Formats: sequence, C-alpha cells, structure tokens
Amino acid sequence: MPGIVISQSMLFPWVGLLEQVRQADVFVHYDDVQFSKGSFVNRVQIKTADGQRWLTVPLPGLQLGQRIDAVRPAPSAQWRENHLALLARSFRAAPHAADALSLARDIYAQEYASIGALARASLMALVRYFGLEAGRRFVDVADLGVSGTSSARVLAVVRQLGGTDYITGHGAARYLAHDEFEAQGVTVRYMDYLRLPYPQSHGAFSPYVSGLDLVAHCGRDGSRYIASGTVAWQEFLKRSAG
Repeated sequence: MPGIVISQSMLFPWVGLLEQVRQADVFVHYDDVQFSKGSFVNRVQIKTADGQRWLTVPLPGLQLGQRIDAVRPAPSAQWRENHLALLARSFRAAPHAADALSLARDIYAQEYASIGALARASLMALVRYFGLEAGRRFVDVADLGVSGTSSARVLAVVRQLGGTDYITGHGAARYLAHDEFEAQGVTVRYMDYLRLPYPQSHGAFSPYVSGLDLVAHCGRDGSRYIASGTVAWQEFLKRSAG
C-alpha cells in the first residue's frame, strides 16, 4: 500500500522533513508551484552562541507569482561563503562538524538554475547521508503531467502514483479536502512529530534547525532520531481542535 509524500523542497531542511521522507514509499518534489515569501525553500535556522540565526539564499530577481522552479538564486559567491562561515562557527564544538561542513560545501560548489534545484539538492544530500533513499522513489511532479491546484491536484498526484496513503505535514490541514480523499480510497495521515532531542550545542534543544545540525552532532547515528510516525487525519484534527 504505497504511501505518498508531496513537498516543496527546503534548504537543508529540519529533521521533520527527513521524517516525511522516511515515511514515504514515493516522495514527490513539488517545485512547480508559486514561491511563497517567508517559506523555507531558501532559508533555514541554525543555532549559534549568539542565538538562532537564519541561513538565507538571496533571490534578487524574484517576481510576484514566480514558480519555485523558475526563481534563480543570486550567483554571488559571497552568500555561500557567509553561510559556510556561520555553519563553521555554529558547529565548532560538534563531534561530526567536518561531515556537516563537507555536505554544505559540496552543495554550494555547484550552480543551480533555480532555488528549487538548490533546495532539492540540499535535501537529497541529507537523505543520502542518513541512508533514507533505500527503498524509496523520488519523483518530480512536473514529470507527472498532473494539472489542477491545491487539494484536488494533490489527490490527483497520489492517485496517479497508485497511492493508498497520503502522508503530510501539519500545514495541509488548512486546505485538504479529507472527505474527497477518503471517497477516492486514499487515507490521509499527518506527521506525528516526536521532535526527539539529541546532543546539541548552544543552549536548550531546538528541533526546528537545519538537519545539518543533526549531522554535526550525531553523524550517521543521527538516523535514530529520524523516527516520527503518523496519525490518522481524524485524530489529528481532533487534537488540533482540543
């Protein structure tokens, strides 16, 4: 019974997105949709001795309504160097800092046609590092030829891929037509994030920082912290209402 996850790519994403990958039989990169200012496609938080900071990829040519796969990142090397320097400071005391910095350097050594391509490459670097690619398919939604918008398009993608379960993050509760999924034989399940704490520098634990932080502090053994399950949509909505 294939489980489908559909997500926009995110820059070196938090552990929660890696947990979505772990739950998926098929993971769909959903980057042919409109870029939303304030999203995590081009930015992510890290911890430092001075508090949490953002790594943000500048998008100087961004225009209203542009798709993620059409927005170009700034070509300047300066932001890359700044990111790497900030990561080096953040991970200075971490036992596997070299692994995290090597991942970031490898991604930033390439040029990308879009911020979607850059974010996707960063996600997949973490996926491979933690061994999450085995037994899973990764699909670009643009290759499926499925039209439509919002909940209806998501359902159409899941059905085209033969999915019986649609697994999603919490934000989808705002727009998914759950009953329509059920009517088409698709069960909607939401992530039940555990936010497992792991040894982390710079004060109290935060689960919302880049997955590079997990690499730096735990190495490949960090995969044991990528462990969240799912909950049926009815239960999720009940919890949310409570």
